[in-house]
Amino acid sequence: MKIACILLNLSLLLLVSCGEDNKPSTINDDTSATDQKKAITAKAIEDFKFTDYVLSSNGEQVVVNWDKYQELAIQVSYLKKADLSFFNGDKALLKGFIDTLKLEIPDTLQTNPIISRTTIIETTLLRLNENLTLDNIDYSLKLQSVEEVLIAFSNLNYQINKKLEKDIYSQIESEY
Repeated sequence: MKIACILLNLSLLLLVSCGEDNKPSTINDDTSATDQKKAITAKAIEDFKFTDYVLSSNGEQVVVNWDKYQELAIQVSYLKKADLSFFNGDKALLKGFIDTLKLEIPDTLQTNPIISRTTIIETTLLRLNENLTLDNIDYSLKLQSVEEVLIAFSNLNYQINKKLEKDIYSQIESEY
């Protein structure tokens, strides 16, 4: 009888100790969730390594009436401060903004390189919007998307400056 009681106690102890242990898996789930929920900070954006071109004074004069470019420049400056509200909003509004941006390009800037840069900006803005609005996107991919938008905008500025500089040099005539 003693042996039966001991065996019963041992089997109960074994059953109790063999229960499901959810603690390690929830800890891993929590850490991966916090990695995905990290907020993009201004410090992380400042650490990007890229050449940030700004418009020349001639470029600023040309785009002064290009309202959507001016709005995009303001939003990119907010993006550098980690304000993502414009970029993680409604996709239809962002798409409408981009379409208007592309339609309102000034006549002096209607060249293939500048049009292609606006198309690249469209692609990077839509990708950033998708990465910011989806919950299962990794933090590093979100940061990469932010960097791509900043690079695309900088390259647009570079192309505008390059086009205007080329126009100035083409007006210079040789004295000989």
